[in-house]
Amino acid sequence: MPHVLIIDPPSEVAIQPGAVVSKVVHRGDGMNVTVFGFDAGEELTEHQAARAAVVQVLSGRLRFTVDGEELELVPGSWLHMTPGTPHSLVATEPTVMLLTLTGS
Repeated sequence: MPHVLIIDPPSEVAIQPGAVVSKVVHRGDGMNVTVFGFDAGEELTEHQAARAAVVQVLSGRLRFTVDGEELELVPGSWLHMTPGTPHSLVATEPTVMLLTLTGS
């Protein structure tokens, strides 16, 4: 298929109490796109991606630590990380985030 359209990415996941949920919405052409839903207080501990990553907050708020720097990501925030960048996050309220991984 030459194109993919997702009208409402946040509707792809339902935030669940005490959980992190995710759904891959696109995989192909060297790119993976995943929608994540975080309940308030849910987190991902420090990790690294082998590929370049872009995080976009669609709703809610994240306390995001990237390469030792703490950032507040709000709706509309866009963050690019090069491969191997250490990062972690905590949702300070129910949050939907779009993660795009690029490259091989």
